[in-house]
Amino acid sequence: MPRATNAPASRQRRKKVLKRAKGYRQGRSKLYRRAREFSEKGLTYAYRDRRAKKRNFRSLWITRISAACKNNEISYNRFIAGLKKADINLNRKSLADIAFHSPDVFSDLVKRVKEVV
Repeated sequence: MPRATNAPASRQRRKKVLKRAKGYRQGRSKLYRRAREFSEKGLTYAYRDRRAKKRNFRSLWITRISAACKNNEISYNRFIAGLKKADINLNRKSLADIAFHSPDVFSDLVKRVKEVV
C-alpha cells in the first residue's frame, strides 16, 4: 500500500508560511524552516507592538496637551483636574487634536477650566 503524505494540505501550509515571509532577506524567505521561525517571530512582534502603539500615542497626546497648557499658563494636571470639575468629557486624543489644530479653541477651554479651578 502506498504511503499517504497528505501532499495538498502540506503544500498549502508551507505556501502560507512562505507567503508570510515574503520580503525577508536571504534564506528567511526561501527556506521553509527559517521562514516559519522568523514569520512566527514577526507575528510575536506584531502582537506586542499593537499594544505598545496605544501607549506611544497616549504619551504623544499628553505631551501635546501639556505643551498647549504651558502656552496658556496652566499645568497639565491642573488642566485635566479642571476639565473633570467643569464636567467637560473630552478624551486626550481629541484634546490633543484641538490643541494641535486649533489653539484658539483650546485657549477657550483653558479659560473655562480656570473659572472652575
